[in-house]
Amino acid sequence: MAHSPPLINPRSGYSPATKTFHSLRPTVPLPPVSLPLSFTSYLVSLLPDRFPSHPAFINASTGLSLSYPDLVSQIHSLASSLHSHLGISKGHVAFILSTSCLEIPILYLSLLSLGAIVTPANPATTPSELSRLIDLAGPTHFFATSSSSSMLPHHVTPVLIDSPLFRSFLESGSGSQLSDPIEIRQSDPAAILFSSGTTGRLKAAAIPHREFIANTAEFHALRSSETETMLLTAPMFHSMGFLMALKGVALVETTVLMGSAPVEKMLEIAAKYKVTRISAAPTIVVALTQSEDTVKFDLSALRQVCCGGAPLVCDAAERFQALFPSVEIAQGYGATEAGLVSRMIGPEECKHWRSVGRLNANMEAKIVDHVTGHPLSLGQHGELWVRGPTIMLGYIGDPEANAVTFDSEGWLKTGDLCYFDEDGFLYIVDRLKEMIKYKAYQVAPAELEQVLHSLPDVVEAAVVPCPDEIAGQIPMAFVVRKPGSKLSGEDVIKFTAQLVAPYKKIRRVAFINSIPKTPSGKIMRRDLANRFFSSSTSKL
Repeated sequence: MAHSPPLINPRSGYSPATKTFHSLRPTVPLPPVSLPLSFTSYLVSLLPDRFPSHPAFINASTGLSLSYPDLVSQIHSLASSLHSHLGISKGHVAFILSTSCLEIPILYLSLLSLGAIVTPANPATTPSELSRLIDLAGPTHFFATSSSSSMLPHHVTPVLIDSPLFRSFLESGSGSQLSDPIEIRQSDPAAILFSSGTTGRLKAAAIPHREFIANTAEFHALRSSETETMLLTAPMFHSMGFLMALKGVALVETTVLMGSAPVEKMLEIAAKYKVTRISAAPTIVVALTQSEDTVKFDLSALRQVCCGGAPLVCDAAERFQALFPSVEIAQGYGATEAGLVSRMIGPEECKHWRSVGRLNANMEAKIVDHVTGHPLSLGQHGELWVRGPTIMLGYIGDPEANAVTFDSEGWLKTGDLCYFDEDGFLYIVDRLKEMIKYKAYQVAPAELEQVLHSLPDVVEAAVVPCPDEIAGQIPMAFVVRKPGSKLSGEDVIKFTAQLVAPYKKIRRVAFINSIPKTPSGKIMRRDLANRFFSSSTSKL
């Protein structure tokens, strides 16, 4: 006797029988899993037969642009050159140390077409941190720019992206594909993206071609008929910037690449290129509401700000809407390990400022009591578990982390405390993981505590997230000094700033007599933060 499918509430997407939340979006058809297909091949297949006249990418810092015909031609030429001259092929790991520039999307897509694994890293990372990333990923090839190459270990000889050699690789071929194409399965790893877990130990998440295909297919199915110009403020070495830049190709958009810059410069770029959409972290939305320069520029073309990477303060959303009443704030939620999980689509959904939207197509979720492991229902707070085609393969060389992160049925445990309302909107309450979310970056408290303990005058230290309207959260250190020590908060801040990447810096310090711990010796960070921030007499 056949079983009937579980009843799903059409308003919330919740199934009481399975205690699972389902997407309210129309199902998006995906290529059969068994079909050999690289993300690059899939992306190129979505492009129209007649290439658009507008650019695919514009580098705002140089004014140079890349047309769609040149993008496709140079992807094929570079792939051919990398394969024939450097021997890059399926399974090789390419470590890339560069800010966003026109060459990066070409390099990513060329490597993916060969079955090589793209491994981008932040050029602001310190040499010691880079060594850790390299150990995790095990690269076979390195790419960098003239300015970032000195950060790599001395024994490494990278291909310089801004060199005549690389330029010759882009232009040497005929623009045709390899004569003997490499067969790539959708389940093959496409990228290694770095993430941190509950222990603060850095991990290397292996992302399959299937994840990028599924996320891009969802955007493509809901694409607008109008030509969009998107200003991408997230760097392409970040998982958000990686996805947003490449899905822009599938949507035949113009993507304007921008490095780190003041708000005034961002506004100037948005006005110059008549940007219709800005992809931004909440910190940028806040800055726009606080800048006197906002009203000086013509942003009449702007229709939407896609906001993600960290929580957006509701007050900031209200102030932004007052300044730009016709601009949607489309929030979303994703993770390195899970791709884009939810987002807002359309003006009505964008009014739910406290939410991060509804589940994306083909995704399902559970809310689970993290103590009992029991699944929960509408409005109940618990850990968010997700399952679908955008989930990572797992952490490289870390079976312990994989055992903790996945359950036996393939559910990925996000470590985030969440709930769904009766209309299927997802809300992030807090993080069960003890990570600090500074802007769109994850900062591991344990890593900073280790740095602090190398200071001679520090007896004990704990690092917790401190709420900050602009950054979302900033790392704050609680320090126990040696008796008689004259160590100051400024000393602590300067010391750590020399040893970690800028986004990881300690930005506030408080001196206390003891650090609360569990009987087993684990620091009670949440308890420490709650007691400190709830005290009206506490002084920073």
